[in-house]
Amino acid sequence: MEYRPHTIRRRFDRSAKASYDAHARVQRVMADELVRSLARRKQGTGETRPHLLEIGCGTGLLTEMLLRDWPDAVITALDIAPAMLEAAERRIRSKASSTAANQRLPVNFRLADAEVWAAQAELLSFDLIVSNACFQWLASPQETLRHLRRRLRPGGLLTFTTFGPETFRELHESFAAVYRSRGLEPQRHGLAFPSAGEWRTLLQHAGFAEARDESVIRTEGYTSVSEFLHSVKATGASASAADASRGLGWRSLFAGMFREYEKRFPAPEGISATYQLLLLQAEVPS
Repeated sequence: MEYRPHTIRRRFDRSAKASYDAHARVQRVMADELVRSLARRKQGTGETRPHLLEIGCGTGLLTEMLLRDWPDAVITALDIAPAMLEAAERRIRSKASSTAANQRLPVNFRLADAEVWAAQAELLSFDLIVSNACFQWLASPQETLRHLRRRLRPGGLLTFTTFGPETFRELHESFAAVYRSRGLEPQRHGLAFPSAGEWRTLLQHAGFAEARDESVIRTEGYTSVSEFLHSVKATGASASAADASRGLGWRSLFAGMFREYEKRFPAPEGISATYQLLLLQAEVPS
């Protein structure tokens, strides 16, 4: 399932104005792991003022961590949603010293569709490109990775986190059970997430010299399926992206899915949901 940029922008604008940070528990874990993975890179870099690019900065969670760990870096942060960018700017501004209230922000925030921007940005302009829980939204990942590779300087590094195919497996199995019980072919609801191996292949074809990956399975508990779906929606995603018109209405479909989910995947809190967290790093030849 592919989402158009204006749909992504609208969803994340809505999330930023609501309660994105309150529901982004998993995204925070992913950001922590991404920053951890950069520790060795930070120690080994010879750059006095490395140039960093963050794609999909959201409310500025990772941006704040980058500023903490790379205080001398020149950071550019992109996001497609104006409300997300405003939230990130507020977060970073609130961390700035009150004595420097009129000073320029230490981050160059830019409102942009990263895929369009990457195709037009200056070549060899960054030492490090990072992204947290964003690349699953890329419409043209192969082409975009190729553009990003050309924006990195020799020896530069691309590091990103994203979700793997085991993410929300309980949800997909519950939907599939309802379709099959009605004699219908199961449909995918929400994004289909590439595997780590598929990402490594894309990176290789984009011209990166080496790609490494880590995968972690994390289980989150929710009081109900409704709370789980609300949390997913609050972080900009959706579980309703499929055509249910082929003999099965939305109300019947979701009622059946709720029953199947609660029966198949109970947890002490209510129900469980799986997240597969992927971390990938790829270098440009020196």
